[in-house]
Amino acid sequence: MTDTALVITSISAPNPALRACAEGCLRHGIDFFVVGDTKSPADFSLGGCQFLSLDSQRRMPLRIASLLPERHYARKNLGYLAAMARGAHTIIETDDDNFPRESFWLEKGRVHRVPLVRDGGWVNVYRYFTDAMIWPRGFPLEEIQAPVPDLQTSAQREIVCPIQQGLADDNPDVDAIYRLTRELPQRFDAAAQVAIGEGSWTSFNSQNTTWFREAFPLLYIPSYCSFRMCDIWRSFIAQRICWANGWGVLFHGPTVYQERNEHDLLRDFKDEVPGYLNNVKICKALAGLELATGDSHMPDNLRSCYRAFVELGLIGEEEMPLLDAWLEALASLGQAGKGQGRD
Repeated sequence: MTDTALVITSISAPNPALRACAEGCLRHGIDFFVVGDTKSPADFSLGGCQFLSLDSQRRMPLRIASLLPERHYARKNLGYLAAMARGAHTIIETDDDNFPRESFWLEKGRVHRVPLVRDGGWVNVYRYFTDAMIWPRGFPLEEIQAPVPDLQTSAQREIVCPIQQGLADDNPDVDAIYRLTRELPQRFDAAAQVAIGEGSWTSFNSQNTTWFREAFPLLYIPSYCSFRMCDIWRSFIAQRICWANGWGVLFHGPTVYQERNEHDLLRDFKDEVPGYLNNVKICKALAGLELATGDSHMPDNLRSCYRAFVELGLIGEEEMPLLDAWLEALASLGQAGKGQGRD
C-alpha cells in the first residue's frame, strides 16, 4: 500500500499489539503514528513508528494543537493531521489493544459492489456478521430487538465507500450493558460485507476504520462530550454527511482481534448513558438538517451537525472553536474542499 498511514493513540509503553502494528507497517511501507498524552512514557521508542509526544504535539504549527484538551482521546486528531502532512491519501486507525491479522494490511478500494441498505432506519449491522444477539457500542437499546433488513432484497450496486469499518474478533466493540450481561468472546463472518446508505443509521467506532481522502474532514473527534460517545457521535455526523454526498459506509469482516485493556465497566456504563438516552433523538435531528452536496460544503456541513449537538446540550459550546481550528488545519494542509467528489 502507498500513501497510507496508520494512527493510534496510546499511553502505553510499546506492547505486543503496538509492536505487531509497527512490524506490519514496516513490511507494507505504511507510515505509523502513535499519539501520546500526559501518561505516556517519556522514553517511548518503537522501530517503524513516529511517536508524537505531548511536547512534539505542542510544537506543531497548527492552532488546534494548543486548543485540544490533554488526557483525552481527541488528541488523536493531531495524529490524523500529521498523517495528512506526510502526504497520506488513506488513513487507517485502530487501538493499542487490537492485533492486526494479515488481512488488515490488504489494499482497500473506495468503490465496492455490495448489498446496500437504504431507508432501513436503525440497522444493527453486527447481525449481518453473526447469528448471535450482539450490537455495536452506541446502538440504541430500544432498537436491539428490531429485525434487520433482509440483504436478499437489498439493492446491490457499486457504491463509493470512503469510510470502511472492519469488525474485531474475540472482544469486539460492544457497550457496557452487553459486557455485563452477555457472553464473550465472539467471532464474526470474515467474508461478509454490507454498505449502510441514506436513510439508515448504525454506529461505528475508531478501532478498525479506514478513511479515504475525500472523507478526511469527517475524521474529527469531539472533545467536549461523553468520552465513550466521542467516536460514536462522530460516526453519526459522518453518516449524515455521507448521505449528502451519495456515499455509503462499508462494513466488512474482522481483520483484527482484540485483547481488551482493563476497563471499569460501571464507569463505562455511566459514560455511555448520554448515548442510551439520546442517540435516537440525535439522529432524528441530524436527518432533519439541510446539507449541501460536494466537498466545498464539507466545512459548513460539519458546523451544522456540531451545532445541532450543541443545541441539544450534548456537546459543549467550547467545541465550535476547536472545530474551526480543525477546519483551518485542513485548509493549511490542502485538505479542505479536496477529494474526488460525488461519483
